[in-house]
Amino acid sequence: MAKTALITGASQGIGACIAKTLAADGFNIAIDCYSEREVENGGEAVAAACRELGVEAECFVADVSNFEACGELVKAVKARFGSIDALVNNAGITKDGLMVRMSEAQFDAVINVNLKGTFNMLRHVGAVMMRQRGGRIVNISSVAGVYGNAGQINYSASKAGVIGMTKTVAKELGSRGVTCNAVAPGFVRTPMTDVLEEDYKAEILKQISLGRLGEPEDIANAVAFLVSDKASYITGQVLVVSGGMVM
Repeated sequence: MAKTALITGASQGIGACIAKTLAADGFNIAIDCYSEREVENGGEAVAAACRELGVEAECFVADVSNFEACGELVKAVKARFGSIDALVNNAGITKDGLMVRMSEAQFDAVINVNLKGTFNMLRHVGAVMMRQRGGRIVNISSVAGVYGNAGQINYSASKAGVIGMTKTVAKELGSRGVTCNAVAPGFVRTPMTDVLEEDYKAEILKQISLGRLGEPEDIANAVAFLVSDKASYITGQVLVVSGGMVM
């Protein structure tokens, strides 16, 4: 029976690339979208691309910041596919601003999606994987969560928290055959980075040893390795994929 991967925030960008990469590796794909509109504006196209690779793929709708909605999502995915063998916590948002100017609403919104949303999915999928006595979890963190980043106190805090949860889950679920790792991307070419000023991108490139922005495929390939049998003895680790931006 084919394995199933559940990926949050997979309607575009890195998440979409992860979905298609895992589909190419033979995983059935469950795509979580924030809303029906997101399904229509990207999610269904990603699912269709996955199906063209010979696997089953379907979109589901759940706000990851809602604990109950995540529980219903996990039940629906398990009912549809029979198991959840890999979870990729990719859903995330940014609401940047200097700390002294950041509103409470900006801070809370990012924490609720990036950090609490990751917990919600870990909590519900973790229970499934414990009963299965096996599974792979990959949480998408960021170099901002490892080293901090000016103007992103909310985002950096959320992504640092994801790393803490990754290590804790690795310790708690390891005896049940579940691995949990994090991937920390650097600057990756996505719709989010495409809108940055060229001068700013030029400054960023000076800090990257390989002299280029990352591509979504660079992150997806790291995730594909961590959910594969080749990574069965790797858990609780943070894989920084930044082209040498940080070492």
